[in-house]
Amino acid sequence: MEARAIQYTVRQSARKMRLVIDLIRGRAVPEADAILRFSKKRAAKQIHKVLKSAVANAQQAAQRQNEAFDADQLRVKYAVVNEGATLKRFTAAAMGRATPIKKRTSHVEIRVGNDAAPAPKAAAATAATAEPKAKAKQKATTQKKTKAKRAKQSSKASK
Repeated sequence: MEARAIQYTVRQSARKMRLVIDLIRGRAVPEADAILRFSKKRAAKQIHKVLKSAVANAQQAAQRQNEAFDADQLRVKYAVVNEGATLKRFTAAAMGRATPIKKRTSHVEIRVGNDAAPAPKAAAATAATAEPKAKAKQKATTQKKTKAKRAKQSSKASK
């Protein structure tokens, strides 16, 4: 089960919001929720809203499909902040000039999905089976090299 939530044109620069989104990427939803609630950054409030919306979307999707739902099993699979439209304004400067002001916006997207606990076990199992195969392959290549060396030495000795 995967769900997403997007918030467009948040009135804060993407650069500042990325500092906060990097803290929660890949974490479990309860842990990410706690990080955002206690963060002092202004961006954390907006990102927290998007995270709550993504969890609610996952709950609704599970309800539509008659599946069991546990928000504690969800994990932040994908979290990104992109730049939005820049509002361009001008302010008065000295000697009748005008200087530009760029009011930057950003788009926040968060995808949550079920915790994939079986995947690391499968990877560990394949790694355990791959290790003896790799050793056997290495042994075979070293045997071939030694045979080739002996063949060269015997051909030199016969000359």
